[in-house]
Amino acid sequence: MKTATGITRVHNGQLIDGTGAAPVRDAVVIVTDGYVTYAGRSADAPLTPGAQVVDAGGGTIMPGLIEAHIHLTYFNVTELQDLDIKYPVEYVTLQAAVNAKTALECGYTSARSGGCLHNIDVWMKKAIEEDLIPGPRLTASGREICGAGGLMDWNPDYRRIGMEGIVFIVNGPDEARAAVRKLVKDGIEWVKTYPTGDAASPDINDHHTLSMTFDEMHAVVETAHNHGLKVTGHCRATEGIRNALRAGYDAIEHGTFMDDECLELLLKRNVPMCPGLGFELFSVERGKEFGLSQQVIDGHQETLEAGSESCRKVLAAGGTIGLGGDYGFGWTPHGTYAQELTFFVNDVGFSVLDTIRCATLGGAKMMGREHELGTLESGKLADVLIVDGDVTKDISILENRNKLLAVMQGGFIKAGKLAVCER
Repeated sequence: MKTATGITRVHNGQLIDGTGAAPVRDAVVIVTDGYVTYAGRSADAPLTPGAQVVDAGGGTIMPGLIEAHIHLTYFNVTELQDLDIKYPVEYVTLQAAVNAKTALECGYTSARSGGCLHNIDVWMKKAIEEDLIPGPRLTASGREICGAGGLMDWNPDYRRIGMEGIVFIVNGPDEARAAVRKLVKDGIEWVKTYPTGDAASPDINDHHTLSMTFDEMHAVVETAHNHGLKVTGHCRATEGIRNALRAGYDAIEHGTFMDDECLELLLKRNVPMCPGLGFELFSVERGKEFGLSQQVIDGHQETLEAGSESCRKVLAAGGTIGLGGDYGFGWTPHGTYAQELTFFVNDVGFSVLDTIRCATLGGAKMMGREHELGTLESGKLADVLIVDGDVTKDISILENRNKLLAVMQGGFIKAGKLAVCER
């Protein structure tokens, strides 16, 4: 992805740098050749004669948001079969490109894929990096891995309908290794697995069910790490979280029923977690609208409450949390990502600054790119969000695209009211 040339001076706004530090009320951010070279008090800022000047209008200057668990190939579906059975890969690819553009327009300058039909995110990443299409900087995970009879293997054999475009179904460590090796060839960065079940599929398993054995999980990790890839997993059940951490997983998705032993392991290995609570919240609030059974809704209520408590534990203990709400389903449509932040402030009990830190630096850590993304500090890429309003007083402002003055990526303003056509 190209970076801008020259100097840009962003002024007349309060700075939230993403580190968790207190806001700087009268701040300046200086961007030189696409990188931040100063972020701090206006009174201490160096002179920049001839610089392009961007007026924040008294609003908020902050890092670009990072969506830590996105499904670009899910186009607001209610059933995953809709993707793998009903629509050709060409159509899904076009939908993914639309979703990537939407994410950038919502202030998300980076995103981490939580699984993707036919490894389309690998090619989406390439297209974005080559400036062929607009979208967030992307980390690709491609097709997922699940044990036979687990969450993603819900079609009975008599129907003779698989989910090959979305997931590898494995039986035993050897098949797990083979699945990883296929992903290696396709160029993914993260191997996404399903150690546990979910409330969404109670007829096969629930959120306390184990969908993979420890030996299968260890085989995935061993093979992936041998090829320099990282491993994450959909972990709700306590034993599934524990198995993932013992097997050497590099991140945890959800971490719903986390006990003290799991928390100790998480902190000891410095493993980040993406809770994805938006999916649970809106499954409860909007489930009936989309035909979810009361049994499923009740299950999501249980995971919502337990997941919120796990988040509070991890934050209090100093662990790393990235925010991403499993967006791409009918009840979590693309374009509504920032609802996750509002929920964490209003319902989970995080402070605004902690929430923003999770949605910026936390996401960068989950991507493995915290050295260049996630905060507005000298030497980092100039991925900057300028917001019309004070997000410390009302974080829900971030849900309104009309309040985004500028979405800057590598020093270029690519979306928002101040966006220009030049790239």
